[in-house]
Amino acid sequence: MEKEIIPTCVDCGTQNCKYKDRTYPDFCPTDNLKEEDRQWALERYDEGRNREIMIASAEVEYEGYCQWTRVQEIMEFARKIGAHCIGIANCIGLIREARIFARILRANGFEAYSVICKVAGQPKTSMGIPAQCESIGAAMCNPILQARLLNEAHTDLNVVIGLCVGHDSLFYKYSDAYVTTLVTKDRVTGNNPTAALYTADSYYRKKFFGGK
Repeated sequence: MEKEIIPTCVDCGTQNCKYKDRTYPDFCPTDNLKEEDRQWALERYDEGRNREIMIASAEVEYEGYCQWTRVQEIMEFARKIGAHCIGIANCIGLIREARIFARILRANGFEAYSVICKVAGQPKTSMGIPAQCESIGAAMCNPILQARLLNEAHTDLNVVIGLCVGHDSLFYKYSDAYVTTLVTKDRVTGNNPTAALYTADSYYRKKFFGGK
C-alpha cells in the first residue's frame, strides 16, 4: 500500500508565484501562507547583511544572466559585497580545480585562502568511523576544522569546491562567513550531478525507480 503523497511545490504545474497571471493550486504554500510567516521572513532580511546580500545576488543574476559563468558570478558578487579575502573549502580530489580558481581570483585582485578537506590528517577510526571506510583513504575529511581555520583567517566569503555530501552540510553550519558553492562533487558523472536527473527517465530509470 503506497503512502499518500502530500503535494508541494515540485507538484505544481502553474508557477503562479512567478507569473502572477495563472491560478494557484489548492495546496500552494503561497496561496495558503500565514501572514506571520511572510513577515518573519521579510524581517530576517533586516538582520546583519542579509538585505545587502539579497540585493547583490539579484543584481548579479540580472547583470550576468546567461552571460557569466559561475566563476565570474562569484567574483562579481564578491565585489558587490566588498569581499576581498575569499576562502576556499575544497576536496583533496579537486585540488587542481581549487588551484585554478585561486589563480583566477588572484589575477582579479582577490586574496585566496584555501583549506583542504584532509587538514590535520585525522584517522577515520579515531572518530568512530568504521575501519573499512579507510580502504579509500585513512584520513577523515574535516569540514568543521576547515570552517574554523577559514574563520580564523577572517575570510569575507567562502566558496565550496567539491566537499562530500554531508561534509558540506557541516561546513555550511560552522562557517562564519557567507558560503556559496562553485563545484558539487559527483564522482560518477564528472561533477555534474544533474546528469543523473536528466537521465532519470532513461539510463538511470531502473537504478532510481526499480521496475517502475
